Amino acid sequence: MQFNGLRSYILDDEFKVTVLINKINIVNFKEMGHFDNNKVIVRYMKNDNTHNLIIKGRNLVVSKLKRCEVLIEGMIDALEFR
Repeated sequence: MQFNGLRSYILDDEFKVTVLINKINIVNFKEMGHFDNNKVIVRYMKNDNTHNLIIKGRNLVVSKLKRCEVLIEGMIDALEFR
């Protein structure tokens, strides 16, 4: 039983958003749906359904992009979960 808990911890696939000053880090997303200087749409799975995280702001840039992690920097004005 202990190994199952450790495996779940190491292989965590839960969608997570960390908001920092002028940065937002997103892990375990499905895909980038849209990206420009003022709006980013990130798609993610929850309960076997696709949802969108809409990030609105100014001068938004992707400063790190990995298979399941993205770091967006800029003046973040709003986050919308749909």
